[in-house]
This record gives sequence, structure tokens and C-alpha cells, in this order.
Amino acid sequence: MKPILDVKKLTMKFGGLTALDNLDLDVREGEIAALIGPNGAGKTTFFNCITGIYNPTGGDILVHGSQKESIRINGLKPNQVTQKGLARTFQNIRLFPNMTVLENVMIGRHCRTHSGILGAIFRGQSTVREEQQVVEDSYAILEKINLSQYVDELAMNLPYGAQRRLEIARAMATDPFLLLLDEPAAGMNPQETAELDELIVWIRDTEKISILLIEHDMKLVMSLSDRIFVMDYGRKIAQGTPDEIKCNPIVIKAYLGEEMDA
Repeated sequence: MKPILDVKKLTMKFGGLTALDNLDLDVREGEIAALIGPNGAGKTTFFNCITGIYNPTGGDILVHGSQKESIRINGLKPNQVTQKGLARTFQNIRLFPNMTVLENVMIGRHCRTHSGILGAIFRGQSTVREEQQVVEDSYAILEKINLSQYVDELAMNLPYGAQRRLEIARAMATDPFLLLLDEPAAGMNPQETAELDELIVWIRDTEKISILLIEHDMKLVMSLSDRIFVMDYGRKIAQGTPDEIKCNPIVIKAYLGEEMDA
């Protein structure tokens, strides 16, 4: 499988603090990869560098989506990164609480629309058709992930697990080839986590979207992942399959703990 994301020697410094230290990581087409490590290891900083929130101090972030050639996305703004085919969710839910479920997903479609300010003002036929298509596409996504029953409900009124799924739906609305999930199971009960497991596999298998997730739920990580990357103090200390990571003494010492041997 070819890499669709290739990160080379990524470095991020905040003054005298090195949050990412020459980090190498790649995500392959059609895989679910996980990034794990202790709190403060630099995982979310890594996501912020990839998605344009931070401009890394050094290194290269290369994407190989539908383009024939690699594109270096260092320094691009978040909306530009999204247009290149990367979408993310956040550790803390960032929905628009006073907008409906459908409207939240429609916002995700904005980066794929073409009508500008003049179109919004004069409401030509092409603008009206495009707006109708956005509604239809957004509703179709909600149907796919079993949220259509909430279509007209305010986002803030959804159950917690449904809010998490709505964030994923909004990210999917951008038509990504790579979906970055930052602790998607945080705060979920076992039933919601099991449903999330099924959803992530479905997205990869049916929608053909590769996935990189940060997650502390080791049961979820081990059941889902094709490959796992382990970080500690801003560095990658290990990578491999779930079975390889379980048995890696460096990983056990740094993060997983002896209970993983059971």
C-alpha cells in the first residue's frame, strides 16, 4: 500500500521546549493507524502541525491523495489543508451547539462549494442547485452513520455518543481521503465505544477513507489498528502491528504498563 501521508523529521519547538523531535510517520492507503503515548507526549501537537493550526519548526509533511505528485502542506492554513483532503475531529467536542444536526454537516460541505458572495446575494440558478445538493449530500451522510433521526435537532440536544458521531459526519462531509480522529472514544460508555469501533471500520471499508487516530482506549486501539505508532517526549519510540506493540518492552515501560502482558 502506498503512503498517502508521509511525515519526515517533523519538529515543533515552543521557545526552549521541543514538543516534536524529528518525528517520522506515514499512513498508508486503506489502513487504520493509531498514534498512542502518555499525556504530554506530543500527539495533539502532531495533529495540529498536520492540519495547519501550527506551522512546524522543521521537517516535511507530504500528502499523496488523488494527486500524482506529492504535495508539501507545511504552513498551509487549516481550510487549505482540508481542501487537500485531510479532515479532523477534536479531543473536545467542537460542534455548533445552536445549529441543527443537518446544518453542522452542511458546514463541512462548504469547502467543496463554488458559489461566492455574488451568488449568495443574487441567488442564481447554479447557486440554488448547489445549495440543494449540499442539503442532499449532508443528509445522505447522516443516513449512512445512523443520525438521520436527529436531522432537525439542535446539536447540543444530542446524546454524547451521537455528538461524537456528528463530529465525524461533519469531517466526512469535506470529502477527505484521510480522517484524523483525536480521542474519538473519550467519555464514551462501552456500548458507544463498540458502536464507534464499527463506524471507524465501516468508514475505512465502505467509504475508502484512511484513518489516523489518537486514542487512550487500548482495547479500541488494539482491535482497530493495522499499525500503531508510539510517542514519548515528542519522539517516536516504536511502531508496528498491535501484537508487536503489545510485546515491545520499550512501549510497556513508557506507556502501556505491565497489565498489557495479561
